[in-house]
Amino acid sequence: MDTHARLHENISALADGELAASELELAFAALDTPAGRQAWDAYQHIGHALRSAQRDGELSAGFEARLASRLAIETAHESEAGRVSTTPLEAGSLPQR
Repeated sequence: MDTHARLHENISALADGELAASELELAFAALDTPAGRQAWDAYQHIGHALRSAQRDGELSAGFEARLASRLAIETAHESEAGRVSTTPLEAGSLPQR
């Protein structure tokens, strides 16, 4: 995983209250950068939207099925250690961990 992705993952975990104590220093250092603050703001906005009881609109038709399909691919990808992504969906659309 590249450093940029790792920093964003740490900031996301910090925003969710799930960051390990051993990772706090790295996350706080990332928050001292403009990109880190922008990521923090984005994750806070996303969290607020997810927790909001009021929805601005309905999800598109088939959203739940598409999400479940992508999550299944991601789960399968993570469980196959050392496997190289070969499909465009895996290589381009899903975040690498």
